[in-house]
Amino acid sequence: MTTEMQTLALVPQGSLEAYIRAANTYPMLTADEEKDLAERLHYNGDLAAAKKLILSHLRFVIHVARNYSGYGLPQADLIQEGNIGLMKAVRRFNPEVGVRLVSFAVHWIKAEIHEYVLRNWRIVKVATTKAQRKLFFNLRKSKQRLGWFNQDEVELVAKELGVSSKDVLEMESRMAAQDMAFDISADDDSESSVVAPAMFLEDKSSDFAESIEEENWDNDAADKLTNALSELDERSQHIIRARWLSDDESKATLQELADNYGVSAERVRQLEKNAMKKLRVAIEA
Repeated sequence: MTTEMQTLALVPQGSLEAYIRAANTYPMLTADEEKDLAERLHYNGDLAAAKKLILSHLRFVIHVARNYSGYGLPQADLIQEGNIGLMKAVRRFNPEVGVRLVSFAVHWIKAEIHEYVLRNWRIVKVATTKAQRKLFFNLRKSKQRLGWFNQDEVELVAKELGVSSKDVLEMESRMAAQDMAFDISADDDSESSVVAPAMFLEDKSSDFAESIEEENWDNDAADKLTNALSELDERSQHIIRARWLSDDESKATLQELADNYGVSAERVRQLEKNAMKKLRVAIEA
C-alpha cells in the first residue's frame, strides 16, 4: 500500500464531528460498482479504485469503532486504527471470492482495534494469549452489573465462553486493576507518592555508602595532616606549604626557597624530604 493510500483514511487533527460528517458524504457502492472497483485494483493495481473502496466504507469503520467507546480511549484513535484495518482488507480483497467487501473487512477492522485497545487500555498487558484476548472482550459484554461478579455469574460466564471459573476471576481482576504512576509528578505532595515504583529502584550510578566512606577518610586525612604540620618547625612548615599546598602557579622552586633562607637548593631538598617523611608517618598512624 502506497504512502498516499495510507493517509487517505486517517482521522484528521481537526474536529471528529467534521470528519464523521465528511465520511458520511461518500456514497455507498452497489454490488456491481464494488466488484468493478475491486477487479480494477486486484488485476491492475488501480489506486484510484482502492481510494473509492476505502472512502465508501469509512462510515462502516465509524460504526464499528463506536462499539469500543467503553474502554476510555479516544474515539478518533479507535476510528483511525479501524481505518488501518480497512486498508489492509482492501489490499487483500479478492473479488472472485463472491462476498461483499464489508463482510471481509469487518474482521480486519476489529483486529486492528482490538490490538490498539490491548496496547493502550492498561500499561501492563491484561491479555497476551489468543484465549485471554477472547475472554477480555467477551467478559466486558457479559457483565450484567457494575462491581464484581458473584459466583453464579462467574460460572454462567465461564460456561458461555467455554473457559474455567478461575480464568474468569483472573481476567476480571486484571480488568479491575488500576494503573499506578511509575514516578512522582512534580506537583504530587501526597503521602501516597512514597509508594511510587520508581522509589524502590536501585540507583546504580552512585554508591551512597562508598561516598560517605570517602568523605570520612578525606576529613580524617585532612585533620591528621593539619596536626602533623603543626608538629614541624616553622621553616619546614613553610617549605611544605610553598612546595605542595600552594596553587600550581604560586608553587616555589627549590632554588627560590634556597635563596630565601640563604642555603643551597640541596639543603632545601633534604629539609623537604625529612618533613615529608614525618608527615607520612603521622598520617598513616
